Amino acid sequence: MEEQSMHYRPNENRYDKMVYRKCGQSGLKLPAISLGLWHNFGEDFPHQSKRQICQAAFDAGITHFDLANNYGPPAGSAETAFGEILKTDFPGLRDELIISSKAGYDMWPGPYGEWGSRKYLIASCDQSLKRMGLDYVDIFYSHRFDPETPLEETMGALDHIVRSGRALYVGISSYNSQRTKEAVAILNDLGTPCLIHQPSYNMLNRWVETDGLLDCLDDLGIGSIAFTPLAQGLLTNKYIGGIPQNSRALQGKSLDRDKLTEELIGNLRALNDLAQARNQTLAQMALAWVLRGGRVTTALIGASSAQQVIDCAQAVENLKFTDAELAEIDLLSGDRGINLWAQSSETA
Repeated sequence: MEEQSMHYRPNENRYDKMVYRKCGQSGLKLPAISLGLWHNFGEDFPHQSKRQICQAAFDAGITHFDLANNYGPPAGSAETAFGEILKTDFPGLRDELIISSKAGYDMWPGPYGEWGSRKYLIASCDQSLKRMGLDYVDIFYSHRFDPETPLEETMGALDHIVRSGRALYVGISSYNSQRTKEAVAILNDLGTPCLIHQPSYNMLNRWVETDGLLDCLDDLGIGSIAFTPLAQGLLTNKYIGGIPQNSRALQGKSLDRDKLTEELIGNLRALNDLAQARNQTLAQMALAWVLRGGRVTTALIGASSAQQVIDCAQAVENLKFTDAELAEIDLLSGDRGINLWAQSSETA
């Protein structure tokens, strides 16, 4: 693999099987599966493995790579690593890629290193571009709502980022439906429409349904990209035999071990049986469930290996569910409160 990877040539048939969906009312299409670099792209993960993951994604028709300023560890290192991969593996392919970044969480010391001020967002965007070696990103997000900064300032900064050529489109992440309506109205007045919303969403975390966010996005004509569609790995076969070693639950990284009750593990096994009856893995069914009916534009996956990317991309081969399947999924899943972003979404 080492020798092959050094001379990477994209799969000539990479666009044949992936599904591409229009993002809201824009002219931009996104792949139904996107690759996120939140996990496994920091300095604690082998660079060669990062390259293989990105190559497998592009070969599967995944054109969208999603980053943020603070992805690592340390913060910024995921963008630096991806910038290297762009140079070594994707030269001449920039126009076939959608690259996004964000600013909102803690990035550098002092009062100007997080949240939603104009000072922070523009400075962070400039830093992200430098780390990735890019002239522009395709999408730049406000990563979270800032209750202490006027929304007009945050959205004004996004508008400036587009008008100055730093980004082609803008988006927001983890804003609730009310704040989304307010943000979109401001952006529309400025003449830089909101392209996309990035909320957490999966079978075990349905706040976007109870909040009315999906209805809101439909009404506003805005696309969506669901992050954590696999519930931090819960909706894979990783936990159906219990809690494995080196899992996020044991590491305490981003999954609360207390959420993993015997009842939930039993339900995950039943969901896995349902997925097998559909000729899918549990992960593929979970991705298909998020994408069902076309309300969500794209599902954002993370991966620790090229094979995981390949498996997830195959979810697009069966995106249809019977009413009976959906009813069984509702019975076995429902909202389990597995939402690390609940507080930010509720206070948004």
